[in-house]
Amino acid sequence: MLTLTTLASGSSGNCTLVSDGTTHILVDAGISARRITTALKGLGIDPRSLSGVLVTHEHSDHICGLTTLAKQLSFPVYASHGTAGALCCRIPTLEARMHAFTPGVSFEVGGVAVETFATPHDTAQSNGYALSAGGRKAAVVTDLGCPTEEVRRGIKGSHLLVAETNHEVEWVQSGPYPYFLKARVLGERGHLSNQAGAELICSAVREGANTILLAHLSKENNTPARAYETVSAALERQGAAVGRDVRLEVAPRAEVGQTYVV
Repeated sequence: MLTLTTLASGSSGNCTLVSDGTTHILVDAGISARRITTALKGLGIDPRSLSGVLVTHEHSDHICGLTTLAKQLSFPVYASHGTAGALCCRIPTLEARMHAFTPGVSFEVGGVAVETFATPHDTAQSNGYALSAGGRKAAVVTDLGCPTEEVRRGIKGSHLLVAETNHEVEWVQSGPYPYFLKARVLGERGHLSNQAGAELICSAVREGANTILLAHLSKENNTPARAYETVSAALERQGAAVGRDVRLEVAPRAEVGQTYVV
């Protein structure tokens, strides 16, 4: 059985736990080490049993707790070559435990198979992950500029998808947004708009995904209500009714979110 739990999902931090019951993997460690270990203990998991951390990219809201966590616990860290190089420069103690890869390769962490795929983002070699065990597959893809074919192939066959949708296109085009924010949302290397995110999610549902979790959202600027509304409407236009055919939820900003059985 494969499970997924968000440990933080707001813009202030990204951290997702994927587990097959024995292997416990974090996708990003974007909250403090104290919050991570407290969350793991709350789930009945000994932090010392952590099997590894998969890093999507080196932005602070994805690696915030990694330095202290690596000092406290012994676990391998996985990242693309570009991200690994940036991380080891910032956190030299990671070099001895770093497993760098070229996006597109697959490997195993304990009993969980991990597929990697490049994601367009304005940082060094950003990467997404799909994790599978027991015939079930969950994909985590946030901080994504646009839904490329490489990303679509990476998430194909996922039963659960953690995805980002970020701002309405017309609001960004017409609203008082700073230029850099407009460039990030409307460009190909920043953040998915709600519309582009909905496009990616619809393709995942067509391929069999039945649970969609919207993450990396906050009340301040990423409009979770509008994200949900846009994605829900797009799914219904392709004949997938939310609640009947697909489970669509916004990840809570709680320290420990709901645990989903993939």
